[in-house]
Amino acid sequence: MSNKNTKIERELPVIPLRGLTIFPYMVLNFDIGREISLNALEEAMLNDEVIFLTTQKDPEIDDPDEDDFYKVGTIANIKQMIKLPGDAVRVLVEGVTRATIKSVDKEEGYFKAVVEEVVEVKDDETETAENEEEAKEIQALVRSLMAAFEDYINIGNKMSPEILISLSEIDDYGRLVDTIAANIYLKNDKKQEIIEEFDVKKRLELMYSIILEEVEIMKIEKKIALRVKKQMSKIQKEYYLREQLRAIQKELGEDEDTSSDAEKYRKKLKTLKAPKETKEKISKEIEKFARMSPSSPDSAVSRNYLDMIFSLPWNKETKEKLDVKKAEEILNEEHYGLDKVKERILEYLSVRKLSKSPKGPIICLVGPPGVGKTSIVKSVAKALGRKYTRLSLGGVRDEAEIRGHRRTYVGAIPGRIINGMKEAGSKNPVFLLDEIDKMASDYKGDPGSAMLEVLDPEQNKGFVDHYMEIPFDLSKVLFITTANTLDTVPRPLLDRMEVIRISGYIEEEKLNIAQKYLLPKQIKENALAEGFVTMDEDVMRKLINSYTREAGVRTLERTIGKVCRKVAKKYVEDPSLEGYDVKMEDLQEFLGKEIFKYDLAKDEPRVGLVTGLAWTEVGGVTLEVEVNVLKGKGEIVLTGQLGDVMKESARAGISYIRSRADELGIDPEFYKNTDIHIHLPEGATPKDGPSAGITMALAVISALTGRGVPGDIAMTGEITLRGRVLPVGGVKEKLLAAHRAGVKKALLPVECEADLDEIPENVKADMEFVLVETMDDVLKEALI
Repeated sequence: MSNKNTKIERELPVIPLRGLTIFPYMVLNFDIGREISLNALEEAMLNDEVIFLTTQKDPEIDDPDEDDFYKVGTIANIKQMIKLPGDAVRVLVEGVTRATIKSVDKEEGYFKAVVEEVVEVKDDETETAENEEEAKEIQALVRSLMAAFEDYINIGNKMSPEILISLSEIDDYGRLVDTIAANIYLKNDKKQEIIEEFDVKKRLELMYSIILEEVEIMKIEKKIALRVKKQMSKIQKEYYLREQLRAIQKELGEDEDTSSDAEKYRKKLKTLKAPKETKEKISKEIEKFARMSPSSPDSAVSRNYLDMIFSLPWNKETKEKLDVKKAEEILNEEHYGLDKVKERILEYLSVRKLSKSPKGPIICLVGPPGVGKTSIVKSVAKALGRKYTRLSLGGVRDEAEIRGHRRTYVGAIPGRIINGMKEAGSKNPVFLLDEIDKMASDYKGDPGSAMLEVLDPEQNKGFVDHYMEIPFDLSKVLFITTANTLDTVPRPLLDRMEVIRISGYIEEEKLNIAQKYLLPKQIKENALAEGFVTMDEDVMRKLINSYTREAGVRTLERTIGKVCRKVAKKYVEDPSLEGYDVKMEDLQEFLGKEIFKYDLAKDEPRVGLVTGLAWTEVGGVTLEVEVNVLKGKGEIVLTGQLGDVMKESARAGISYIRSRADELGIDPEFYKNTDIHIHLPEGATPKDGPSAGITMALAVISALTGRGVPGDIAMTGEITLRGRVLPVGGVKEKLLAAHRAGVKKALLPVECEADLDEIPENVKADMEFVLVETMDDVLKEALI
């Protein structure tokens, strides 16, 4: 059947409706509150009071774009507009005709669309039919639809039968379908199908099939209702008997009344400040618990679940101390150095003071063991006046450790994140995730992936634990993670964190930490009176340099503890002691012979032996490269458990030497008749990385030419085939290691110049830094 339709294009403001579909000839009122809709309504009122209404695909979207609503909707006249309390407006509209969006433009805070209006012919459809047989088919469709709709009304008992009389008076079949669609319960996608069907005959067929399907569903619903009614009478009987049993138990003093517990939970729920959806979920669980028998195993599971829910800090927050100066005093008092970490925390406090609701940053402290990563987090919590909670992630392999177990499992418990929040008793604690680089994954899941939601400021406001199954807001938590290295942290997880590197301590910092914190702490732990043990600066320096060599201060603390224990023994033997001042000669008695020689680096030239600088998880270290040149067949032997990258660096260096053999005074045929053996001592320790490139190349040149390299020179840098020196990482840690070893001159790539800004002033005063761009610069500075 063909329709004689007229198409007219016009420009109208658009309101996307949420959960609502307007049909032509339909009169309906609805409330609008979104700014984009209010702007569109205001524009429509200024221009003929006509608006285009379409349905939003997802009603949950607050700020839709043009792809979020359907392109077919209804042009409507605005009949009435009433302002409600607040910013909302109630609008009465009457649908006029279908229309299709041709183009959309979002300007001035609302959607404006060019729509193609379809005006249907109002003549009797049977008169305009192409032939008599088709007219009869339409009549049959209309009668079948009316009969099916009558069944729908009779079975459902949800609307007055008088509507059938008003429908029988409609002779426009398109309007008839739209009126029926407007009066029955249908999902928005079904209503949209009817809206988008412009052909009246097809619309009749579609409506008929939908009504038949709804009638069948309603018949099944009626059967289920009857069956449930019989079952309910049985449940009521059981409930009555159970109430009698509870009354008897109460008289006997054996009251296990879950209803009284359920009432307590209901009272707690009323005072709980949580999202509406969360409260509804908890309310259902309480009602389920109230219906359970006290002897049922599920009763204990449900009780534990509710106890866990109500023990969480849904609306409990610790009042912050937003005094930046006071926080700075606390941080400086409890920790020496660590300037970058302190600066970042003070920045966060400043922003917090200016803004009411900033997102909690995710800070990752990366550095060697013993530099104070974990202890500074406690100081941060104290400075902020927040609760402190800690979760150790070392060795965690199971995803359920983070997200919890589903309640369908026997012995299910919440994840450690939710448990940490419960222990903190506050919605905004300082939450330490310790050793995040030590997580692993296996067949039980990947905890690193589970951490992505926890550590994403955009997602963690709705963190869902498998045990709880309801979202919990983590957005106000200040998460601080610690790691020794970032190599094992998954890249997506690392992307969510702000990395702050903590380098090792220099001698001056260790001296201050030992005198101010470690010595008093160890005196107390070894049951001695305050100030009983004293060490002057020279003795402490000797202890630091000769008995410890580390990036952090853990070994230093243990060594000081050993000294205090020796003094404690002397005190027990001679109670008349009023104190003990540790002298130089006491150190050898208490600790044995010196373990480390501080001035390892000598300035005497050494042939084929060069000091390099390397970075490890425990800080920077010095690395000696030894080269022997032997008569042979041109073999290159690499020993010392070198990794593939380091082996490639050695070969690249030898290729460079071959290309410059004449200029260096080396036999151009050396690669044919000479074996070169490169060795890095401490063969039990694996070594890899490109930063020893220039060190190995210089050692080979020294061995081949017989020219020495001063022992107080150290270097780091990657070498290329053309002799360029490329930048490397960990410069600060490497230079601190060189300073500890007594190195006087350090060669660094030119592109690492910015890293020198982080070097402490006393290290700069003791050492000379030379920036090199090519291997020629290295030879000029280091080869005698």
